[in-house]
Amino acid sequence: MPEVIRLGQVETDPWHYLGAPPLEDLSQALPPGALVVPLAAWKERRAELVARGEALGVWLKPDDDPGELALDFAALSLIAVHFPKFTDGRGYSTATLLRGRHGYRGELRAFGDVGRDQLFYLSRCGFDAFRLADHRDPHQALASLRDFRFRYQGSADDPRPLFRQRAASQTPT
Repeated sequence: MPEVIRLGQVETDPWHYLGAPPLEDLSQALPPGALVVPLAAWKERRAELVARGEALGVWLKPDDDPGELALDFAALSLIAVHFPKFTDGRGYSTATLLRGRHGYRGELRAFGDVGRDQLFYLSRCGFDAFRLADHRDPHQALASLRDFRFRYQGSADDPRPLFRQRAASQTPT
């Protein structure tokens, strides 16, 4: 089974990505277990998916509007953002919109052509789970979440800029 980095640890990924590249036939019967479906399938088969009573997630393509899920957050255990190639950075904006504008607090996962060099920056945008490309080792990539000690600007993982972080850590004497 594939592995995923989740909340700073490597674990087995229990999720089945329906319709994820390579594309599967979405008209077939839904398999049992935790499913992540594309936004289009969610919109088309929402009632059927919810009625299954199992863990459910939606995955977004780079050009999907994350706002379309804002009213459905309570029904979802996971939102995954697909990175079709290493150089496509639109998923960073999707994560920022989900966390900042829409207030999503559940698991946010990056998957696709995701590699070690991206993990620190993806986490800054709000991702807390990563399913790396098949040819990449998640155990080696895990260390990249600690590549930088100081974060100068505020972001999804800590909205305070460095000068505010320092001020908060200093106690008056």
